[in-house]
Amino acid sequence: MMISIPLGLALATLPRVFAATYDVSVGAEGLLRYNPQTVHAVAGDIVNFVFHPKNHTVTQSTFDSPCSPVLGGVDSGFQPVAAGTTALPTFQHHVMDSSTVWIYCQQVNHCKSGMVFAINPPPDSAPNSFAAFQAKAQGNVTSSSTTRTGYVTPPPPSGATVTATVTAGSSTYTTTYYSYAGTPPPTPAPQPVDHKIIVGDNGQLSYSPANISAAIGDTVTFEFRPKNHTVTQSSFSAPCQPLADTSADRRVGFTSGFVPVAPGSTTFPTFRLKINDTAPIWGYCGQRGHCGAGMVFSINAVESGPNNFAAYQELAKRINGTTTSSSAAPGASSSSPASSGAVHVMASSSNLSIASIASLVLLASMYFL
Repeated sequence: MMISIPLGLALATLPRVFAATYDVSVGAEGLLRYNPQTVHAVAGDIVNFVFHPKNHTVTQSTFDSPCSPVLGGVDSGFQPVAAGTTALPTFQHHVMDSSTVWIYCQQVNHCKSGMVFAINPPPDSAPNSFAAFQAKAQGNVTSSSTTRTGYVTPPPPSGATVTATVTAGSSTYTTTYYSYAGTPPPTPAPQPVDHKIIVGDNGQLSYSPANISAAIGDTVTFEFRPKNHTVTQSSFSAPCQPLADTSADRRVGFTSGFVPVAPGSTTFPTFRLKINDTAPIWGYCGQRGHCGAGMVFSINAVESGPNNFAAYQELAKRINGTTTSSSAAPGASSSSPASSGAVHVMASSSNLSIASIASLVLLASMYFL
């Protein structure tokens, strides 16, 4: 006897025969992003994550804690991929039902940069939409479990132009510079030293160390690692913009430009600054998404006040590398100094020796190695 089974019922009994596979690229083109950022799938479907350089994860979290792993949840582990790899590793997640699965990348600062993903997220109009999930990850909303509440943007640094008499060895000269509250007097170091900062060490979006103190006469050498970063001066209030774009008087500031370094390199390009006063110097990486992920540094930040390094880095993350204005930074005024930090030119008195003048000019310079 032949039994007739309706076509719809027959298909329902074979869900995996007709299962769909969704390919999701992870970190393609060097972007901190899953592409696409969401998929809608049914039981039996497969989400195939394809990992691109350099090192990312697919890790399950929750809506309320976007950047924290769920115990026993989906987790690919770190997937290091060398540049130029053609056989890209994959990680597959088999969809079991229609519930929402929240995903993020565990690499340092990637989640806070917005590198999150969702399977079956609620509609865009819902309070727990994907956009809301990503905003939580980036720290753009408050949450009792994932972000600090009551955040207040730090005030812009305040200071004044002062004149001081400095004795260096047998030479005495007068210098005019911009002084910030809490900065030490402009006394040259008896024995100048070189401070090394590694840019992008071990593939991390960071400067190491990211916050240093340097005396007048010291040098700071930035050593670049793979793959492509910058050392660019900014202001405290606009962490992710060149100084010239935000200072009221269009101070130029310094920049190394992009410095590409191939994986496997054994010699590394460098960029060096000479320090000639004690004013704080703020800087960031101009690569897309890096500053918003917290890739910033400071020299001679005043840690005892509100304009410390942690506040500067937090501001960079909270604005996610963007700005609300294309003009002067908050707090900038026409009384701002013409130059500061490593690019400030020191004035000298007529009793300075020729050798000392040449030394001061060198101290005010900035150059590549």
